[in-house]
Amino acid sequence: MQQPAIGYLPPDRPPLGAMISLGFQHVLTMFPATVLVAILTGFDIGVTLFASGLATVVALLASGMRIPMYYGSSFSYIAAVRGITMPGGTLAAARVPLAQAGIVATGIVNVAVGFIVRKIGKERLDRVLPPVVTGSVAIVIGIALGKVALDMATGTCCLRDASGAPMASSQWWTVAAITLVCTILFSVYLQGRGLIGMLPVLLGAAVGYFVALFMGMVNFEPVRQAAWLRMPNFSFPAFGNPEMWKAVLAIAPIAIATIPESTAHLYQIGLYIDRLAEGMGRSKLNVSRLIGLNLMLDGIGDFINGVLGGCAGTNYGENNSLMVITRNYSGPVLVAAGVIGMLLGFVGKLAALVQTLPVPVTGGLAIYLFGVIGLQGVALMISEKVDFFDPRQLAVAATILVVGIGGAAFPGGNIPLWGMQLPSIATSAVMGIIINLVFLIFPPEQYVPMLAARKAGGN
Repeated sequence: MQQPAIGYLPPDRPPLGAMISLGFQHVLTMFPATVLVAILTGFDIGVTLFASGLATVVALLASGMRIPMYYGSSFSYIAAVRGITMPGGTLAAARVPLAQAGIVATGIVNVAVGFIVRKIGKERLDRVLPPVVTGSVAIVIGIALGKVALDMATGTCCLRDASGAPMASSQWWTVAAITLVCTILFSVYLQGRGLIGMLPVLLGAAVGYFVALFMGMVNFEPVRQAAWLRMPNFSFPAFGNPEMWKAVLAIAPIAIATIPESTAHLYQIGLYIDRLAEGMGRSKLNVSRLIGLNLMLDGIGDFINGVLGGCAGTNYGENNSLMVITRNYSGPVLVAAGVIGMLLGFVGKLAALVQTLPVPVTGGLAIYLFGVIGLQGVALMISEKVDFFDPRQLAVAATILVVGIGGAAFPGGNIPLWGMQLPSIATSAVMGIIINLVFLIFPPEQYVPMLAARKAGGN
């Protein structure tokens, strides 16, 4: 007799101790990227962590624990926000509130789009964002970040030789490789062993941390210097600034480009949740039908970030990968993660301790997590039976993959076009949507006799 699958569905509440440890694993997963975006854009790290956690808690409560997502800082907005906060590459702290006004505007855009989607229904949205678009975007999100993972694993992100050129370190790669292998082994061989089987990323990070500690790569000085308690540097949007509309027009439109990303994340996670529910002998949750609500929650999260002074956010593919690996989709666990994230904004020593996690350890984890994001896109297209013998599907997928993954090779992942720096992932998604719309507006069956005959014959 087949044993029922083991895991947690969104409404499930693990015991308190398990909830805290599983929640901390989520925080560990989102922490490096969320902090990095804050550093790159000049935003306060404490505020970004607090706002990220608050956005997650609000989203989980507002969805009735139905949509398991963690909201971290989005890479898609980096170029636009830096253009406002760091003109010429130097932080102008007084301009951060200007960027906040733009982030609030992205929240309004997302809420408006989510409201429209709820009115028109998922079926109509699927015509504009079919599985070939959302699946391809998911692949791009994971694979385009591959170089980021390898840069962290090898040291080329941070180390420089005497001439200032990026330099790899065999010591960094050793730590990253040990972290990666241990995390993979834990995720495979600890399956079905209760709580410990749901903590492969935390366990892999712990092994990597101790290896790095043994190699002298962990610096505890920032922990000693950090205050126990601190007040994050909250700031409020500069709505009265004459340049506000410039910031809004620079930042808000990117929200449209990130909608396919958010949609892909929800469709991916919904697929795996339903598979787990079947294995547990429980009813499917059909989370993917909540796409309108999900987009509205994205907007509420950005509104929270913009008002408080946090970075523009998105629901994190890394945390989705963690949930897929561990089969833990518990909403209460994500609420615990959000609360921990909020506390990190106030507890200086705790935040500093988490920041002692060496970059190569994060790189080792990222290789696995980013790869799983990409493969979730493949799984989505297989599940939805995308026909790659159809030239239309091939055209959409091919364009998204090459523009998204190829564009990531440019500095900062931005494609230089028409005097602008266009985020590669968002640009690839928009191009895929446009190509798909062309086929919707001008159906090939009306212009190609062979296709018209095939359709008439039911083939």
